[in-house]
Amino acid sequence: MPSCVERPRSACALAGALAAMSALPGVVPIVHTALGCGGNLSGSFSLGAGYFGSGYCSGSSLPTSGITEREIVFGGADRLTEQIENTLDLIDAELFVVATGCMTEIIGDDAPSVVGEFEEAGKPVIAISTPSFLGDSYAGYEILLEGIFNYYLKPAPEEEKIPTLVNLFGIVPAYDPFFRGDLEEIARLLRALGLSVNTFFTPDQTYENILSAPKAGLNIVLSRIWGVDFAENFQERHGTPYWITDLPIGPEATDAFVIEAAEKTGISNENAKALIKNENEIYYGYFERGADVFMDSDFKFYSVVASNSNYAIPLTRYTERELGWVGLDTYVTDQLKDEQKEILKSAYLSGGPRAELLFETDASQISKAIVKRRPENRGQRYFDSVSPLFILGSALEKKTAADRGAQQLTVSFPAFNRMIVDRGYAGYRGGLHLFEDIVGSLVYPKG
Repeated sequence: MPSCVERPRSACALAGALAAMSALPGVVPIVHTALGCGGNLSGSFSLGAGYFGSGYCSGSSLPTSGITEREIVFGGADRLTEQIENTLDLIDAELFVVATGCMTEIIGDDAPSVVGEFEEAGKPVIAISTPSFLGDSYAGYEILLEGIFNYYLKPAPEEEKIPTLVNLFGIVPAYDPFFRGDLEEIARLLRALGLSVNTFFTPDQTYENILSAPKAGLNIVLSRIWGVDFAENFQERHGTPYWITDLPIGPEATDAFVIEAAEKTGISNENAKALIKNENEIYYGYFERGADVFMDSDFKFYSVVASNSNYAIPLTRYTERELGWVGLDTYVTDQLKDEQKEILKSAYLSGGPRAELLFETDASQISKAIVKRRPENRGQRYFDSVSPLFILGSALEKKTAADRGAQQLTVSFPAFNRMIVDRGYAGYRGGLHLFEDIVGSLVYPKG
């Protein structure tokens, strides 16, 4: 791991936890760290996730202890106690989560002990440890899940289990900028199979969905990396099995997802095939119209993908198998451990993509690698030119694309050059959205 990352693609663990809580119904954070920390972090993802914005008691409205020099010298436990009392008195929520930052962890504040007094009094307050030295925003997402689902929620009696209820995990709010649209599309397909679905982070969910999580018959983790350890712990605590799979993008990947989802949940294979038939008729009914301009304009490209571990592989497969493009390089931008990289390599090779899988977080290093590995023709008589080139990455790749003379679409965090409301690229509808956005970026004149 490099000692310094220029223009990082995520923030600290606290930011990931705050981003997730800003989308969870009935859950309010109490930030226990230095003054300004919570607001600054909330601002980073509220803008960087396609202008995600802020919700109830998030953004600049976060309850925070805001410790100063006095607490750093004498300890911040009393200040935290005061802040929890005030927050409970003024804010309406089902669950309050005290999330610590670097400063309070460094000085040794015992937040769990302070929170324990409120728990003993029957108050809905828990504590999680989220300093930056425990990981980045993706790690913060998992830490929050552990605190709520594997610590706070009690196991459901066996007679209350609902075999047809599934929980969705692995898509990280804000740091997967399309998380709302993706979750809604996956939930739509699963409901069409006859299942009930907890997405937790979409506007249609309530706190009751969180409470019902231990009753589920299956956890679906839409990530090879994020949420896997959590799902293992969830199984130990609640007895719920889990299924790890890639986020499906486009009809081919989604057909396979639907078939396997039916197998995992005991749904009839005939029901799955009927759903696939119906969805493919709709998908290609739209796609064939757009294919006219796609084919007539000869929109055939070499492609480079730079995205997080959840999106990089599905995007590469989509561009190669659905659009027929020539994949060159796929950059996974998460800061991963060696064993996590090996997991992705194994999954990547099993899908048979042409593009080479690379791991790089630093925007400038990705830019240099693209230029070095895929140079332009500078007048040489014999030159295998990699052109035209299309880069699917973050807003950080916009300049790289311009310098290289390539086309670019922002599909990853940070996405501050587009607004994302309910857009998603998962599933059948998401595949159409991605096709629309790609072709739209090609037909819209520059300048």
